[in-house]
Amino acid sequence: MKETEKVLKKKLLIVEDNQDSRELVIKILRNRDYQLIEAVDGEDGLEKAIAEQPDIILLDISLPKMGGYEVAENLRLREEFKYTPIIALTAHAMKGDEEKALHGGFSGYISKPINVRELPGQIEKYVEGGRYKVE
Repeated sequence: MKETEKVLKKKLLIVEDNQDSRELVIKILRNRDYQLIEAVDGEDGLEKAIAEQPDIILLDISLPKMGGYEVAENLRLREEFKYTPIIALTAHAMKGDEEKALHGGFSGYISKPINVRELPGQIEKYVEGGRYKVE
């Protein structure tokens, strides 16, 4: 890998326990400028976030071992994650779920089933927006 390629790649952590959903996100984003990191449950996601310091995190809400809200809360308590976009990637699509996620420490919300055509643009708007503080 060339040095310039390393600079262009943003680290994206996908925390998703459903293998099919995780593989779909990876397939969609594989040819984009992301270094993709996978985690299969909340504890794994929290550990990999701290170790890898991703630029953006796609985080399922319903996860084994530690739920997405708890992961987001733990990350937001750490200074290095106050500005990191943490996006809820979830099947929770009832009225009020998006607002709950946004008030629960998430920067954004993407509902499942994943729209293959829209996902790259949805993620890119958070990447382009940079890091911002979520209170």
